Amino acid sequence: MLINCCLLLLGLCVVPLVSATQAVRVGAYHFPPYVLKPESATPTGLLPDLLAELNQAQQDYHFDLVPTSVTRRYRDLIQERYDLILFESPDWGWKGIHLEQYDLQVADAEVYVARSAPGRTQAYFDSLRGKRMALYAGYHYGFAGFNADQTFLSSRFNAVLTYSHESNLLMLLHDRADLSVIPRSYLRIYQQQHPTEQRQLLVSQRIDQVYHHHALLRPSGPINAQQLSALFAGLKSRGALQALLQRYFLELSQQGEQERADPMQL
Repeated sequence: MLINCCLLLLGLCVVPLVSATQAVRVGAYHFPPYVLKPESATPTGLLPDLLAELNQAQQDYHFDLVPTSVTRRYRDLIQERYDLILFESPDWGWKGIHLEQYDLQVADAEVYVARSAPGRTQAYFDSLRGKRMALYAGYHYGFAGFNADQTFLSSRFNAVLTYSHESNLLMLLHDRADLSVIPRSYLRIYQQQHPTEQRQLLVSQRIDQVYHHHALLRPSGPINAQQLSALFAGLKSRGALQALLQRYFLELSQQGEQERADPMQL
């Protein structure tokens, strides 16, 4: 009887250890190639793959993807509907919101894209004047001073706003727009998957903005920037993060490396 009681007490002591994994909710909005269809049962992209790597690598935290939207993400973080968001920039509308930051040391860039035409050269990207633009609604663009207001973009830059990079590229190919701005990582995947369309596109050497990707965390959340940094350091040391980034045509930034943006002007 005494032995059974001791075993029962031991079992009760073990239960908290077994269920000690801390849930961490990661906000995600449709942002190819980082996240595609986060509201679906099987979201795809870099972020879901990264969360799977993080969950497999350790048992202290379990990262769960929580869908939000490009415009709702600020309110959702303030209202604690998720705990952190990855592949973000503090410059994308987060001013005045109290949060922690962790530099992921992952860079990307947005480039200008037009339809190829006889005699059309890189000089086509010297000015926005007179050009019809196809842009992604809710995105912050360097040429617009990171003002994502749709009325401002439509009136000031003659822009049509959609919710798809592919739609914007198709608008170029069908001569319904003259210019679009596309994440370089997405464009490289698109070119690989659509070799025929690739030959019909002219890509600028000019960069609208450089993404210096961060993790943004709510200060009272279940994980802080230092703890998240330690988890990423583990992925880096095993080469798992680098392999994952290469799959999406991305790479870790070198210390001190700085790619410069040169947004177009009217």
